Amino acid sequence: MRRLRIGLAQINPTVGDLRGNTNKILDGIQRAVKQQVDILAFPELAITGYPPEDLLCRSQFIADNLACLDEIRQSASGPMAVIVGFVDRKDDTYNAAAILQDRQLVGVYQKQMLPNYGVFDENRYFQRSSGNVVFSLGSIPFGVSICEDIWVPAGPARDQALLGDALLLINISASPYHAGKPRQREHMLRTRANDNTAVVAFVNLVGGQDELVFDGASAVFGPTGECLCRAALFEEDFLVVDLALEAVLHQRLRDARRRAEKAALATRSTLHCTLLPTPPAGQVKPPLPAFAERPRPSLEEEIYGALVLGTQDYVEKNRFEKVLVGLSGGVDSALTAAIAVDALGAERVVTVGLPSRFSSRETQDDTKRLAENLGVPLLWIPIEELYQTYLGTLDAMLGEREMGITEENIQSRIRGNLLMALSNYYGWLVLTTGNKSEASVGYCTLYGDMAGGISIIKDVPKTMVYRLCRDRNEKAGREWIPASILERPPSAELKPDQKDTDSLPDYDLLDAILEAYVEEEQPFEEILARGLDSAVVQQVISKVDQNEYKRRQSPPGLKITSRALGKDRRLPITNAYRIFNGRQE
Repeated sequence: MRRLRIGLAQINPTVGDLRGNTNKILDGIQRAVKQQVDILAFPELAITGYPPEDLLCRSQFIADNLACLDEIRQSASGPMAVIVGFVDRKDDTYNAAAILQDRQLVGVYQKQMLPNYGVFDENRYFQRSSGNVVFSLGSIPFGVSICEDIWVPAGPARDQALLGDALLLINISASPYHAGKPRQREHMLRTRANDNTAVVAFVNLVGGQDELVFDGASAVFGPTGECLCRAALFEEDFLVVDLALEAVLHQRLRDARRRAEKAALATRSTLHCTLLPTPPAGQVKPPLPAFAERPRPSLEEEIYGALVLGTQDYVEKNRFEKVLVGLSGGVDSALTAAIAVDALGAERVVTVGLPSRFSSRETQDDTKRLAENLGVPLLWIPIEELYQTYLGTLDAMLGEREMGITEENIQSRIRGNLLMALSNYYGWLVLTTGNKSEASVGYCTLYGDMAGGISIIKDVPKTMVYRLCRDRNEKAGREWIPASILERPPSAELKPDQKDTDSLPDYDLLDAILEAYVEEEQPFEEILARGLDSAVVQQVISKVDQNEYKRRQSPPGLKITSRALGKDRRLPITNAYRIFNGRQE
């Protein structure tokens, strides 16, 4: 019988921490040996972390990564085949997977499909391979591919299944998260398994890396697309499953279409086959526990989990002890503080209230109530005296005038200065509290509320901010975030009776326009076809286009949408191109 026990090590590496990442891999190998695993797979670029970016331009970094691979090779001492993602260097640099067995490097697969869109920039660093290979562990042929390779229907995995008769397709990945991505990815993997009549085993990175969050969700799918087991979201996991691959072979023999496809493919593709030593017959392996289906999170739970993990890893991997959040009594700072507490614990979160003459009693009370609910210390620093000093200093140059944007932004910049002073003195990381809706249209202040080390809700639309707060309260079973914060009309409170809607459309409307223009890149006419007012749409698009210079100076933010501001959306600051009513303006 063609039976195989496969292990998927869903680890959280750190880019550049070659020693730490190697130790995780060595620990995984020891764990797999104890569970009598036949094939163990680690994620894409597990040794270096993903994405290593311009570290790949340093020859010593690549050499050190190869030295780590050699250390791992020496530890892979038994019959178990170990698949490890690493950077290969031959005539060029390759994103590669090493197949190790019995202290030997028995084969290397080099990535063929290099993504160069969105947050990916692999053509900058890697050469695309044109070679393909199938490995055979005893009587079981299996293919190895890397991330993007399996997203292409007619890609390397297809050749491995047809030409190499691979019964098992193993894909090692660093597939970053955005809202809904786990389900989208799983649908693709089910399709690949079904189309190729093969078992598909997918192992993904987990963890935060700068703007990116990797969700894990490693899984194994049977030849008809059924999920055999699935790893956790947003945490390290070690998945082990027994596969009965004889059934895959029998199913293929009944598929007459497969013969024709294989014959046609053989005329234009070649495939190398590498035989691995057959594992010795041993004792019967103890049965594994039955796979228990994990409950699928709601969209709000999924996004919140990504933000918590991204925050935790950014703080931990950059070795900050505590974070600092400026609380305004508004919803954005409330969500930021709640995420920080869930990510780090209340003992590592410090908050500060910075009221001005325009801060209402209600928002000041809510600030204090929120800090009490979260169990975090609250520093209280009124800014009125500093504000008066600024205004007096500027009077000589600005003269008599009505209050305007200058006076509003002074307050925000005073707060930014104070936050950064505390950060400098105590070494605390400032978490910026702006959301995607505000950042998109420039409703934020340079060197003011944009000051900080990371903006954890930078990619969260305002309407989703409210949904996440309400969902978190529901999970807490109480008003963790005071209901009054969620019910009060949003305001920057920088002048009397100010409301966000004085400057912006209602957030439901604004977010709908931003989703169409920023994330879906729809032209002006198609956005109007949604029944939206032409003047409002044009106003929003103009604000988005005009504020690229602000966004370029903002802190990094965690990506949770399909098109985040920053790496995902790269537009020139100096840019005169505008489209309205089908013509350039």
